[in-house]
Amino acid sequence: MTTVVLLTEEVELIDALRPAFAQLAPQLRVLEAHEPGAELAEVAACWFPPAGSLQALPRLRLIHSVSAGIEHLGEAATLPQLPVCRVVDPEQRQGMVEFMRWAVIHYQRHFDLVLANQQLARWQRPPQQPAHQFKVGVMGLGSMGCAVAQDLAAAGYAVRGWSRSPKQLASVSCHHGPQLTDFLSGLDLLINLLPLTPATQHILNRTTFAALAPGAVLVNGGRGQHVAKDDLTAALASGQLRAALLDVFEQEPLPPDHLWWHMPGLTITPHMASAASMHCIASQIVENLRRLHSGEALLNRANPALGY
Repeated sequence: MTTVVLLTEEVELIDALRPAFAQLAPQLRVLEAHEPGAELAEVAACWFPPAGSLQALPRLRLIHSVSAGIEHLGEAATLPQLPVCRVVDPEQRQGMVEFMRWAVIHYQRHFDLVLANQQLARWQRPPQQPAHQFKVGVMGLGSMGCAVAQDLAAAGYAVRGWSRSPKQLASVSCHHGPQLTDFLSGLDLLINLLPLTPATQHILNRTTFAALAPGAVLVNGGRGQHVAKDDLTAALASGQLRAALLDVFEQEPLPPDHLWWHMPGLTITPHMASAASMHCIASQIVENLRRLHSGEALLNRANPALGY
């Protein structure tokens, strides 16, 4: 019997994945790392696997992230020299499109100011700015970033995209390479959907914020480690940034005593922008296990050296 081991410390994730595997592939044995027989696993389904847990599996043939990212697996140099795959869920992509569409409309139409005014019983109609005058930048043009950029462009926004390598998208001004100035210059709202790599860590910093339009907005749907925390706090306090919407954090849940909970202009959402369904995660792992046994190309293979 083929064994899949679940390498994560999140009990809720384990409790959700096990029935999904049972429904899709009852012939599989799905175990946690501490359970007898886990050392026989051919596939590890991972979300922040405990240190050393991958190296303790002598029969392992495939490392499978249960998310779209792989940075949670650890440093590339420490991983076993095995194929690494990630999950790509069209419904997750649509969820991200919906979340970012809401975020852009929220700030373009000044709903953040309206909600603040409500607490003060202040009747003040904000100026209405046409979508084509509201400049939005999307950092990261992978599957989700492309979908977000094209959705916003179709809605009439002035959209720019930035990626490591060249991309071409209809109605989106695409930029690439290490130089960010032209991409960032004068943006009213910046969306981050980059993968987390050594090159992108703390990319949302004081230099990035200074290049945006005065009073711009930051929306981070990438990873918490993309944000230089002190720089963001300072940019909000000074008014360089009018607002920020953070969905991801270096430590999750965000500690109750963190100053960001009460920072004016900062909105916190609990890593809810989008998530792959348990059915999708399990079905893609099951399919890649079949492909592994048949010698076929694996789905959604990642490159740990690049970080995605």
